[in-house]
Amino acid sequence: MPIFDILAGLVTNINFIFYLISFFIGGIPFGLILAKKFAGVNLKDSGSQSIGATNVLRVVKEKNPILAKKLAITTVVLDAFKGIFLLFMGTLLGFDINALWFIGILSVAGHCFSPYLKFEGGKGVATGAGVVLFLLPIETFIAIVVWFVCGKILKISSVASLLALLTLIVSVIFIHGTIPNVNSFTPLVIIAFIILYKHVPNIIRLIKKEESKVV
Repeated sequence: MPIFDILAGLVTNINFIFYLISFFIGGIPFGLILAKKFAGVNLKDSGSQSIGATNVLRVVKEKNPILAKKLAITTVVLDAFKGIFLLFMGTLLGFDINALWFIGILSVAGHCFSPYLKFEGGKGVATGAGVVLFLLPIETFIAIVVWFVCGKILKISSVASLLALLTLIVSVIFIHGTIPNVNSFTPLVIIAFIILYKHVPNIIRLIKKEESKVV
């Protein structure tokens, strides 16, 4: 029957298999794992209930400030590495630029809607940064500088992240006009939309002037 032929084709298609792998690797909740293993806290029950580095820092800091910084930094690195690793492997396998962007989108989606956490997850900033660092290194470096400066001055992680995202998009427009070799903004728009969507609660708290600072 045609449906079985289609399914058989999918499970033997290297692109489809790698796309699935990208989503599941992107979904690994490193922040949750690190906080639970080394600090004995469950991020899903504490702070903002996010699995990202900011919540790791906020929650673990109550028990051990030094450990909190170490775990937060490790979470950022590992979350970013998910995107970088998947794209590096995709490059080795010979995927074209369009497939690489799709891999990047799936890794961010996996982090934000983790299959291991009933499709809940983090904000996607670190994993997204890893993706664009691999595909748009110059623009990402500019965005990281903005993120770091804004984070230091404003002390509000969500604002720094959103301003960095805006900087990335503007940088791509000024430097290339569009995404190189893709001639479309669609992949970056999708990643930006996912990150923006996950920040809706933060935006609401910002409007109400209730967003917490990271100190």
